[in-house]
Formats: sequence, structure tokens, C-alpha cells
Amino acid sequence: MLFKTFSAAVFGIDAYLVEVEVDISAGNANFMTVGLPDAAVRESRERIKSAIKNCGLDFPFQNITVNLAPADVKKEGSGFDLSIALGILGTTGVLLKPDLKDYLFLGELALDGGLRPIKGALSIAGMVRHKGIRKLVLPRENAREAAVVQEVEVYAMRSLPEVIDLVNETRPFAPAKVNTAEMLAAASQYPVDFRDVKGQMHAKRAIEVATAGGHNILMIGPPGAGKTMLAKRIPTILPPLTFEEAIQTTKIHSVAGVLEPGLGLVGTRPYRSPHHTISDAGLIGGGAVPRPGEVSLAHNGVLFLDELPEFQRNVLEVMRQPLEDGTVTIARAAMSLTFPSRFMLAAAMNPCPCGFFNDPSRECTCTPPQIQRYVSKISGPLLDRIDIHIDMPAVKYRELRDDASGEGSDQIRARVISARDRQLRRYQGEKIYCNAQLSPRQMRKYCNISAECERLLESAMTRLGLSARAHDRILKVSRTIADLDGAESIGVPHISEAIQYRSLDRNYWA
Repeated sequence: MLFKTFSAAVFGIDAYLVEVEVDISAGNANFMTVGLPDAAVRESRERIKSAIKNCGLDFPFQNITVNLAPADVKKEGSGFDLSIALGILGTTGVLLKPDLKDYLFLGELALDGGLRPIKGALSIAGMVRHKGIRKLVLPRENAREAAVVQEVEVYAMRSLPEVIDLVNETRPFAPAKVNTAEMLAAASQYPVDFRDVKGQMHAKRAIEVATAGGHNILMIGPPGAGKTMLAKRIPTILPPLTFEEAIQTTKIHSVAGVLEPGLGLVGTRPYRSPHHTISDAGLIGGGAVPRPGEVSLAHNGVLFLDELPEFQRNVLEVMRQPLEDGTVTIARAAMSLTFPSRFMLAAAMNPCPCGFFNDPSRECTCTPPQIQRYVSKISGPLLDRIDIHIDMPAVKYRELRDDASGEGSDQIRARVISARDRQLRRYQGEKIYCNAQLSPRQMRKYCNISAECERLLESAMTRLGLSARAHDRILKVSRTIADLDGAESIGVPHISEAIQYRSLDRNYWA
């Protein structure tokens, strides 16, 4: 006897439909799964057998063949357990409906028949709506996430017997409902604030400029200067996530399995801070079946790299494509996947191996060649993609003990949003969204400067020893500073401030 159910799997951050066909015939009680299953799918037979028995139901001692279609796509994970178990029960007459085409089932089975959560519920719910399937049945831990998708009835189940009751309609079940606006508002609270940071007014201003224009930033300072503390607060001054951004961010986190339990929607800008021992696959993504890496998990948020020169050279170099294109493509022999990765890069480093170069209170023990080698670990092409780099001196005692609180994140965010809105209006039809994305052609159009600004920039290039790569960066940052001031054109004060944000060119790189 043949019985069909429907399930789903995730490919990249999108889902595809899997038809589960279960056939039972007379024989020696063999259980075979075909359709390119991985080890977790093949092991499902033991979980399913125990779950059915422990729920007080009869398991058929006959030949069981399970086909997962399309058969030419590799299936992985334990999310097919529930669908396969229902297919087996359908062949034995436990299910009263001969056709379950209106349902899609997901869930890993525990040995007692309970349901355990799966990855990628939001992506699967979107696919279910696209395919016109009305009812999605999945573990209760995934219900809030899947219920974000409208026009799909999402049923949160605890166990296999509950699913059987749902299908047989022996007792009523209400679909899960969520208010997406309330969910996004509740999830958009940050536990940190810029008001917590003492001193470092120059660094705070530089970070405000960086977030207003979408510029990448590098902070250089001795240990304990507050680089990490400032970086953790960058998401709090970025514009709030739109609903579309929240959906895309949640998809990535759900597929990667890092979505917090019970959290239906990611409401805050992501902040990722990988350790400097991370591999290139961990940063970019990879695996036999590629998974999102840190650059994709930071999509729509901030990727913070502390101790930047300590990262392996090849790890830093693989970031060049996502920094440039906003996507990362991972190619394998059998597949090629593209993950979104548009993020703001914030990096921090010591000025030298010992950390106290240019520190007035501590003596640096490093020689000039050691400092040059240390700084040179950051390649030119990567440095080309970092618009702002600033020196951060150690915080003085009086600043630490000062009770006066500085500006909070809300006040800074209001200015950043205003500057971003000006850029969105200016670049309508240009397919860019902020000043950091300006191409050379667009810079000639939108970054015109007066003769006085030209003289100031020329003087800075010659007298301060600024490198050639600094020219375009200074113009882009100047455009952002002008937007923060509400100015239509770039002025001398804007150029002067932008020149200050080239520490590596002035003090180290040259």
C-alpha cells in the first residue's frame, strides 16, 4: 500500500518541497529510505520505530520503502521524521484521511513521540504559502517564527499523537497567531547604550559618521581604551530594522540554527564578533552542504573583528568579495549557493605588538620595523574597503569618574536616520543606498567640492603624507559629514574632519 505526505528542506536560505512516499509490502521487515538521504535521515527509521511503539501504536513488520522526492537532491537533517511516521501510519489505517495534500509536516521525533524543533521554519513557511499549501504542522518551538508568514495556518504540535488527532479531526486545534508589529517592537530593544561609554568623544563622533554613511571603520588604540565597548553599541544607533530586513535576517539565523528559542523574529541589528582563530569557512560559510558564515549572520548589522592583525591573512582576504558585493557565493562540485552579506565592518587593533605606541603614559618596547610588520598584516586591498580609521587613546581617570552622562543612543540614532534619509532621496534610481557605496562616476556627480576645498585636500595629500587610496575615502566621508550637518554641498569643515579619520595613512601605513 502507498501513502504520500509532504515535507520540506532548506537549500541555502530558501526552502523546497519534498514529497514523502511510503510503500509497505510483504517481506522480512526491511526499512529502506531512498532519495539521497544523509546519515541523519537514514537513522530516522530507529527514531520513528520507537516513537510509534511508545505512543501505543502498532508498527508494521513488513518491508517499508520511503522515497524522498525529488530523488536527485541530497536530503539532510531530522526534519522528515514526522512526515515519514505519518506516511507509515497512513498505510496501516491509523489516519482517517486518504489524502494529506493540504498539509505539510515538519519535526524531529523523540523516542517517546515528542516533537523537537527544526531549522529554517521561516523559509519553509514562505515556500508553503508560495505552493498554495494551506496548513503547516511543526513543533511548537518553531510556531512563532513560521506564523510570521500570513495566509498559512500554522499548527504548533507537542507530540505525534497530537498530530494524529489534528489530521483525524478528533479534537479541535487553533492555528498559531502572532502580531508581527508587536513582535518586532518587542524584539527591538537593545541592552546597551552609548550613554554607558565614558570619554572617547572623538571616537563616538567617528562612529556616528560611519553609521550615517555606511562606512567601515577601524579603531586603533591600546588595550582597555574601550574599542570593544564602543563596537557593541554600534547597532543601537543604526536605523531600526524594517520588516523586510527582519524577515531576511531571521531566515539566515534560522537556517544556521542560531535563532534564539521562542524568538519569532529578529528585531535588532545583528552584532557578530568572531574570535581571531576563526577559519575562512567559518567566516564566509562552507561545509559539504554550505551553511551561512559570520559575514552572512551579520547581514543588515555589524561584523566586529577584534585584534584585526591577529586574523590569518587568508581569512581576511576572503572578506573582499562580500565587502564589495554584499553577497558571498560558495561553490561546490554539486551546487553553488549565494548568501546575502551586506554588513558594516567594525575592526579594532593595537597600534603595535605591545599595544602602547603613541601612549603618553606607557613606554612602547617595539622597534619601528616591528610596528611596520604588525600594521602591514592588513593588506592594501582590505584597507581600501575601510573608509575611516581613528586613534583611540586610553581613557583618563577623570573621564572615568565623571558623573555627567553623554548622549544616548536614541539621540545619535535620530541624526543618523536623518542623514540616511537624505542619502536615500539623493540616490533614487542609482541602485545605491548610502555614501559608502558611491562609485567613481557617482562621486564625480555627487561629491563636487569648491576651489578652497581642493586646496585643502591637496595640502593634506602632500604635507600629511596621505596615500592615494585616501583621496576617494575622504570625499565619501566628507559627503556623509555634510549630510549630518544638513548641508547640500561639501565644505571646508567637512573635508577637515574627514582628513582626521585617516590615522593609518598619517601615522602607521606611510
